[in-house]
Amino acid sequence: MNALREVVVGVFMDISTVERLVDQYCQGWSNPDSEIREQLVRGALSPDAIYCDPRADNLTVDQLLSHISKIQSQRPGAVVERSSDIDLHHTFARFDFHVVSGDGSILLKGVDFVDVDSNACRLGRIIGFFEPPQ
Repeated sequence: MNALREVVVGVFMDISTVERLVDQYCQGWSNPDSEIREQLVRGALSPDAIYCDPRADNLTVDQLLSHISKIQSQRPGAVVERSSDIDLHHTFARFDFHVVSGDGSILLKGVDFVDVDSNACRLGRIIGFFEPPQ
């Protein structure tokens, strides 16, 4: 796999940068400390990022942080982990994730599609889908 991918004409982003941002974003979903969680999420997302999944509609970064706190209170000790390589083209990326409970069982699987904000070198729009329960 080519280590560099063209994001916008004349602008190149190293795939490792996108991997770092995605992993930092997942760590933000997982960290129980609200201050550290905020640093992780704000560091991975552009200031005007938007988040959407089946349970949340077009959340700003501030709203997403509140949403994460609410979700964490419903499943203490659970962590979000990237479970696939990142597929990247143009300004778009996708990756699989799963939510692992404190006892190691998988609570949820899904896929996130992201639009990388090449100006901010951060994640701009995140759209998540959950795998249907089996």
